Amino acid sequence: MNKNNVNHPAHYTSHPSGIECIQVIEHYNFNVGNAIKYLWRSGIKQEEGKDSQEKQIEDLQKAVWYIEREIRRIKSGTYANFI
Repeated sequence: MNKNNVNHPAHYTSHPSGIECIQVIEHYNFNVGNAIKYLWRSGIKQEEGKDSQEKQIEDLQKAVWYIEREIRRIKSGTYANFI
């Protein structure tokens, strides 16, 4: 595996602004940060065995999952018992 795939993967560093995804998401909680991560890489990251449209839709669905999880967390007022 290329070291850049670990430290600076292209699907997190190819934003036109030049900003790397982690520079943004580390300022958010886990759920919001993950939603941003999946939105950020949607349409960029490829996965063997999936065409680009399937992978893009999967990343968008993952973002929605984390957003819904964060909504449940906020409504419950806690991090426990909201899965």
